[in-house]
Amino acid sequence: MLPDNPAYPPFRAAMPWVGAHLQTLRSFLVGGTPRIGSARSERLAFTMEDGSGDRLSGVLEEPPSPLADAPLVVVIHGLTGCEDSFHVRDAARYFVSAGLRVLRLNLRGAGPTRADCTRSYHAGRSGDLDAVLAQLQATGVAQRFVLYGVSLGGNMMLKYLGERSRPHVAAAISVSAPIDLARTSERFIQPRNRLYHNWLLKSMKAEALATPGLSASEQAAVRTSRTTVEFDERHIAARNGFDGARDYYAKSSAKRYLKGISVPTLVIHALNDPWIPGGIYLDFDWAENPRLTPLLPLDGGHVGFHDGGSWHLRMAERFLEEKGVL
Repeated sequence: MLPDNPAYPPFRAAMPWVGAHLQTLRSFLVGGTPRIGSARSERLAFTMEDGSGDRLSGVLEEPPSPLADAPLVVVIHGLTGCEDSFHVRDAARYFVSAGLRVLRLNLRGAGPTRADCTRSYHAGRSGDLDAVLAQLQATGVAQRFVLYGVSLGGNMMLKYLGERSRPHVAAAISVSAPIDLARTSERFIQPRNRLYHNWLLKSMKAEALATPGLSASEQAAVRTSRTTVEFDERHIAARNGFDGARDYYAKSSAKRYLKGISVPTLVIHALNDPWIPGGIYLDFDWAENPRLTPLLPLDGGHVGFHDGGSWHLRMAERFLEEKGVL
């Protein structure tokens, strides 16, 4: 196990949110929508130039007094998420309060982009992020970026960073990313995760069935998938040119790309995450890439880290300050 990093205070759960499950579920149990409190919001659209005609979108949040010359923070949601997911809005709220402009990005087919997309995001579709950042640069919205990826969005972001040099990205933060998709999938379908699994599979099916132009056979494949692995096999892999779920997992897992990341990147993951096994982080040799800063607390659940506030967001801000981004 990695020792605690003295530059970052250790995570300590706040009562009564003790243990992996309460940490994971706290945002759902408490409910509410984090208020971002920015002075101005603007919806942006991004047309994908891959022949599909698909259009992504996002909400640009402008703080009342933005920090001069600071990069734009692009917040990337997780599986079945969108611009209004709790974790996306909470991150936007935090960064906007620190004086940073934030883009709450919808991946392809997520949230309000569903009707505008015939294709869908997945864990390895990093080309879409590349297209969005290029369009933000071309239109003068921003030239430098901080990327903040949650869960599945974190995996896709890390893959993007490791594929080649990304000089326009000043820094990145990954939170609870399933960097080994095969091992994560094996963990997720275990009986201990039955309630989580049933809820997420239902959400995945609803999202997929809303895809315009889905054929009758594709609809049947979605409806009859009994597990998330079957869904990946019969829908995600089949629609995206992979030779089954295993091929999709192997080619899309961020772990194989971590050594190639040249951007300062904070990687946060709780070792008691009930969805994603901590072993996939512990068996990576972090010393091989000094650009990566791992924070792997024993507690925190899946995108939890509730300590009376949001520990992971405070650590993200500290990281950006340490790296001279803020």
